[in-house]
Amino acid sequence: MAKTSAVNRNAKRERMAVRDKGKRAALKAIVMDRTLPVEDRFDATMKLAQLPRNGAKVRVRLRCELTGRARANYRKFKLCRIALRDLASSGQIPGMVKSSW
Repeated sequence: MAKTSAVNRNAKRERMAVRDKGKRAALKAIVMDRTLPVEDRFDATMKLAQLPRNGAKVRVRLRCELTGRARANYRKFKLCRIALRDLASSGQIPGMVKSSW
């Protein structure tokens, strides 16, 4: 199990990313628009820098839903390799069987 504080911190980042998504997209559109004056684009850049860094989607870490493990996760299942193997071995994931050859 991962530390509860790490899992909670990541959940907070997810909430902040959803909350700030529209504001960040609008400011980024202004920054990328080459037809606008340089002053307006610079102001948008400064406003974007004022937003909390944890509100960026890039800061969210993919963690296992069961254990909170941060590494070796499968996006399709939102599980780490260890939890996925345990569930697959016990028959909890439909259609998944152990490989044998």
